[in-house]
Amino acid sequence: MQTDHEVHVADARTLPLADDSVDLVVTSPPYPMIEMWDDLFCALNPTVEEALADADGERAFDLMHEALDAVWGELARVLAPGGVACVNVGDATRTLEEFALYPNGAELAGRLRDQGLTQLPGIRWRKPTNSGTKFMGSGMLPPNAYPTLEHEQILLFRNGGPRTLEPKADDRYEAAYFWEERNQWFSDLWTFTGTDQRLSEQARERSAAYPLELPLRLIRMFSTYGDRVFDPFWGTGTTALAAMVAGRDSVGVELDAGLVDAFVDRLADLPERTRERATDRLERHAAFAADHETNYEAEHYDFGVVTKQERRVRLYAVDGVTEADGGVTTDPVVGATEGGVTDAGAAEGTAATRRWTCEHSPVEF
Repeated sequence: MQTDHEVHVADARTLPLADDSVDLVVTSPPYPMIEMWDDLFCALNPTVEEALADADGERAFDLMHEALDAVWGELARVLAPGGVACVNVGDATRTLEEFALYPNGAELAGRLRDQGLTQLPGIRWRKPTNSGTKFMGSGMLPPNAYPTLEHEQILLFRNGGPRTLEPKADDRYEAAYFWEERNQWFSDLWTFTGTDQRLSEQARERSAAYPLELPLRLIRMFSTYGDRVFDPFWGTGTTALAAMVAGRDSVGVELDAGLVDAFVDRLADLPERTRERATDRLERHAAFAADHETNYEAEHYDFGVVTKQERRVRLYAVDGVTEADGGVTTDPVVGATEGGVTDAGAAEGTAATRRWTCEHSPVEF
C-alpha cells in the first residue's frame, strides 16, 4: 500500500484544493483570545489590535473569529459529501477590563453550522498536565476563585448525510477497529497520557500541537484506507504524521515555512515506530480476546473478534518514506532535504509545496 502526503506553504483562507477533494478534516485552529495568537489575528485584521488596546474583549473575540470565517468556508467547499470535520478547540480566559471566559467552542460551532455543515455529538479531552493547581483567582479564600480549563473540545461536523461507501470494500473492512476500541473511542470524554511529540523547543513554542494519539484516533474512527485527510492549520504536522501511521493520504496548508521545514525531524524511525504501534495494538486485542467471549475468527490474525465486521481487520506499518525530488531513504531515518516545488511567493530556499510518499506493508502477528 502507498500513501501520499503534501503540505502547501499557503493561506488557508484560499485553499489550493479542488471541491470535494478531501474525505476527513482533522485540525486545531489558533484559539481567539489566547495571547500567543494575538500577533496572527492582528496581522489578519488590524482592528483586532485596536480592540485589545481598548480592552474591548467582546469586540476582539468577534473580530478574531470573523478572521477565520473564510477558512471555514473553504473547508466546507473541499470536504466531500458525507465527509467529517473534526475541529479541536479550547475556550479561553483572559483579563482585559476584567477576568472573563471567551467560549471559543460555542462560537466556532455556530460558525461551522452557518457554513451548512451538520453538527454531530462531540468529544471533550483532558489535556495532560503536571500542575496540581485546580483554581485561579483568590487562592484559599472564597468567593473569587475560578476553575482551571483542563479540557478542550473536538467539534464534529459532517457535510450532509452519512457517507455512501462500496459494500464490503477491502479498504473499509480492513480499516475496522476492534469492538473494545469502539467502546473506548466513541466515548464523549477522553484522557491521554504521555505526550512524546518529538518536537523541538522552538517548534513547541511556535505551535499548539496536540498529542499524536488525538488525530490518530480520529483518523481511524472517521476514515478508511484510501481516504485523504486534510489539515488547514498544519502546524508541526501532527495530523500528517498520524495519517502516515494510519495508512491514509494527507494534505495540509501552513503559513509558517519554518514549521514545514522542521517536519522531517519528526519522521526519524517512523517505520519502527509504526510497526511497534501496530504490534502493540494487536497484542492489546489478543489479550482482550483471551479473556472475553469472541464469536468470529480474524482472517489475517490468529485471534478471535467479537463482531463479524472485525473479521477482515488488517494493520499496516510504514516501510519507508520518499520525499519528492529529495531522494529515497532506504533506512528508517528520513534525512532533511530541500525537495518540493518552489514558486515566487515562497521564501528563498524554502519549498512552497513539499511532498512525501510512504510505502506500507501488512503487519504480521
